[in-house]
Amino acid sequence: MRNYETINPTTGQLVQQFPEISDKEAYAALDKAQSQFEEWRFRSVEERALVVGRAATIMRKNADHLASLITLEMGKLIAESRAEVELSAAILEYYATHAKQFLQTQPVPEAPNCVLTTEPLGVILAIEPWNFPYYQLARVAGPQIVAGNVVIFKGARNVPQCALAFARIFEEAGTPEGVYTNLFCSFDQLHALIKDFRVRGVTLTGSEKAGATVAEQAGRNLKKVVLELGGSDPVIVLEDANLEDAIAHGAEGRMQVTGQECVASKRLIVIGKERGRLFLKGLIDAFSILKAGDPTDESTTLGPLSSERAVTDLLKQVEVAKAHGARVVMGGKRIDRPGFYMEPTIVTDITAENPLFQEETFGPVASFYVVDNEEQAIALANATTFGLGAGVFGGDIAHAQAVAAKIDCGMVFINSAPALGPALPFGGVKNSGFGRELGELGIGEFVNRKLIRTA
Repeated sequence: MRNYETINPTTGQLVQQFPEISDKEAYAALDKAQSQFEEWRFRSVEERALVVGRAATIMRKNADHLASLITLEMGKLIAESRAEVELSAAILEYYATHAKQFLQTQPVPEAPNCVLTTEPLGVILAIEPWNFPYYQLARVAGPQIVAGNVVIFKGARNVPQCALAFARIFEEAGTPEGVYTNLFCSFDQLHALIKDFRVRGVTLTGSEKAGATVAEQAGRNLKKVVLELGGSDPVIVLEDANLEDAIAHGAEGRMQVTGQECVASKRLIVIGKERGRLFLKGLIDAFSILKAGDPTDESTTLGPLSSERAVTDLLKQVEVAKAHGARVVMGGKRIDRPGFYMEPTIVTDITAENPLFQEETFGPVASFYVVDNEEQAIALANATTFGLGAGVFGGDIAHAQAVAAKIDCGMVFINSAPALGPALPFGGVKNSGFGRELGELGIGEFVNRKLIRTA
């Protein structure tokens, strides 16, 4: 059995361990969830929304403590941790506010004797990562609980205290036992839950490998899946873009959460050699002023990576890229201090044959490209198996929007770093997954749109 563990990324020291549950406990949790679903599904939308709204209030009331747990367990800068708590609370509040509207019975205009009702499916299993330990939970719990589903969460092994804290929020908000369940389960137990008929849907945010495994198992058992599997998001800097703004937002988009964000700006593509030279100089300057330190210190601007493995894997990616002809123009090494720190890094001269051309870099590593024209920029942006997000910087907004329409991805951000919000649907295409979370689309993934026709 493997423990769930709090290891402080700032120091590398083990703080606390939490044992895996037994098989008996896993099935008892599923029994309870299924039993509670049969009651919860018939509560009014208003009552379900009231509970979720109270959870939002409790989050805001305990924001400082909740933020400190994020920073302790995965090393996020404390200001970013506070922002995540507020975003998570806003998501819960959004669904509590809009639940009745999203779930109301709808007429079928072409068939006056028909209506579409919205009903829950049952137990939803959510497998969530560590980089946004509350936000990832909120974007499932908010919509699914107000919809009348019940949710079992299996979080990442390195953020157990965040998982427990979020579960306590729903308990304090008055959620009946079994509506929101956190499990410290094993992979074998997870697979057993997916196979169980009572689990009616599965959502996962994680790697391509994990997504393929879960999707295969769920498919064999005829249940729906929503997958968000990361990205290698391109940012195109058009010829009329304000370079100063593009550099600032490009650096921000790459370095948020120390680069450990699925929708981060990972591949920076500039049109024109001279503008490329200026952009690269500006990016180096922006990265150079980042200050590594304790993420609880407000003055720190470069936090640690989440784990020892995260550092070593990223360093290996950079070395392999160099061996295949890429050039590291900045960084590329571990920072000599306790904890899991890596230098801000910029890699260029990346050919299509270089493994880095297709890989996602989950940390402070930017891939930099210069192309001759817009057509090359769009082709390069799309030359990846991923399709999560993208960015376009340009002075002519209509033209920038036209370029955005040509990028194969689920989200495009024009003249800004990636932005998240409760009403903004989140998800991708290609190997970045399928389905959407957040917004009205997010509440519709695990419901039954039932047709009722009256003769």
